Amino acid sequence: MIDTAIMGHGVVGSGVAEILIYHKDRIARAAHGEINVKYILDLREFTGLSYSDKFTRDFNEILNDDSVKIVAEVMGGINPAYDFVKQCLERGKSVVTSNKELVAAKGAELLKIAKNNNVNFLFEASVGGGIPVLRPIAQCLAANEITEISGILNGTTNYILNKMIVDNMDFNAALELAQKKGFAEKNPAADIEGHDACRKICILAALAFGKHVYPEQVLTDGISDITLDDVESADSFGCVIKLIGHAKKLENGKITATVRPTLVSRESILSDVNGVFNAIMVNGDQTGDVMFYGKGAGKQATASAVAADIIDCAKHLENRKYLFWEDGADDYVDNSADEPTVLYISIKSDDFNALEAQFEKAFPSVSVVKNKFRGEIAFLTGCERESIIRKKLDGFCGLKSVKILHTLGIRG
Repeated sequence: MIDTAIMGHGVVGSGVAEILIYHKDRIARAAHGEINVKYILDLREFTGLSYSDKFTRDFNEILNDDSVKIVAEVMGGINPAYDFVKQCLERGKSVVTSNKELVAAKGAELLKIAKNNNVNFLFEASVGGGIPVLRPIAQCLAANEITEISGILNGTTNYILNKMIVDNMDFNAALELAQKKGFAEKNPAADIEGHDACRKICILAALAFGKHVYPEQVLTDGISDITLDDVESADSFGCVIKLIGHAKKLENGKITATVRPTLVSRESILSDVNGVFNAIMVNGDQTGDVMFYGKGAGKQATASAVAADIIDCAKHLENRKYLFWEDGADDYVDNSADEPTVLYISIKSDDFNALEAQFEKAFPSVSVVKNKFRGEIAFLTGCERESIIRKKLDGFCGLKSVKILHTLGIRG
C-alpha cells in the first residue's frame, strides 16, 4: 500500500479524492498496488463526506510523515504551493500537480530538486486538462527533434471567439455568456489577456526544447481588442480568429514564444476547433504534425490527469522517471526574429480617399477588403519581413488606427 496526500480540496482536488477513493480497485490495478489517501490538506471544514476523517489543516503533518510517498498539489497559485512542493521534494516525496502557474514559474528549479532527491515531479494536468500531451511529447515523440508547437490552449477564449464568429456576438456579450455558463471566471483577465495560455506555452516549449521559458519572456496579447469587424474581414480572407500559443526553434539555438490572436486559415485543422475545446499541434522532424485534441479544463478531466500522474509515480517509486529541462538564459527567447511572414492589417482613417491612395502605392497586388463606410482597409500582406511591412506603415499619414495580427496556415 502506498500512502498519498492531496493538498487542496477545491474543484480539482475533490475530483482527485473521489477518483482515488471511490475507484480504488481500478486505481490499484493500474498502479500494481493499493493507493491510500491518508491526508487531504485544506483550511476549510468538509463534513458529511465519506472521507471527512482524512482532512488536516497542518501541512507539517504531511511533511513529517515518512509513510507518505506521493503528494498531489492542487491548490493553485505560487504561494504557498511553491514552498510546500519544494519541501516535499526535499523530503523525498514525489509530487504531482495541475498548477500551471507554478510549473511555468518554478519548473526548472523543482525538476532539479526532484532529480537530486531521486523522486518524481509530474504535471501532466498543467497543460490541456485531461488531454494527454506532455507525456507523449516526452516519451512517444522522444525520437523526434521538435521544431514547432502551435495550439489553442485556452477554452474560455476559444468559446468567446467562436460565439463572435458563429453567432455574431460582440466581445462583451460573448464574455458575459461565457461567465453565465461557468466557462469564464468572474475576473476573466487571466484568460482573455492571454496569461493562462502563456503559462501553458512556457511548459510546452520547455519540455519540447529542453530549457525553461519564463512567462515574462513570452510576447503575450489577449483577445479583448478583437471586434466583429475583424471577424468579418477574416472570414473574407477564408480565415477565423483564434488565440494561438506558438513556440518555434530557431537556427541559432534560440526560440520564439508568443501568445496572440491569429488569423487561422480554414484549411488548417485548428480552424475547426470550437467551443471550449483545446488543440495542440506538435511538429517533429520524423512524424511531421501530430495533434492532441480535447476539453482542456473541467473537474473530471483535470482530476483524471492528476490521478494518472499519481499512478505513474506509484509505479516508479524506486526508479525515477526522466523528466527534466535546464534553466533558460535571459536571451534564450528571441521574439525579435525578423522572419518573412504574412500579416493581417486593418488601417482606418477619416479621409478614406487619401488612405486608399497611400495603400495602393505601398501595398499593390494584395488580398484586400475595403469598407468606405468605416473608413477602413483590411488586407493580407505578401510574405515579407515584418520590419519592412511596419516601415511601410510608418510612411502613412492621417491614420486613425492600425491593427496588426499574425496569421497561421496562409501562404503569401
